[in-house]
Amino acid sequence: MIVCSCNVFSDTQVRDALASSGSVTSPGQVYRCLGCSPQCGRCARTIRAILDEVQAHSCAECPTACPAANLSTRILAAE
Repeated sequence: MIVCSCNVFSDTQVRDALASSGSVTSPGQVYRCLGCSPQCGRCARTIRAILDEVQAHSCAECPTACPAANLSTRILAAE
């Protein structure tokens, strides 16, 4: 699926950029990884959603000793 019409990149390219660099945490970093810059900005939400999805998937496999995993467990317990 095309994520950015201005720069013409797909969700697969975004996921590949995330996989190749563990330090990518923002849409701006994704643009830089793909060698472009934001134009109209409409794709930023989609890039953020992909980032969140990839991070959530990665966190689901974390050991319980992971501070992020403990935080989500505490939040769920509080609800």
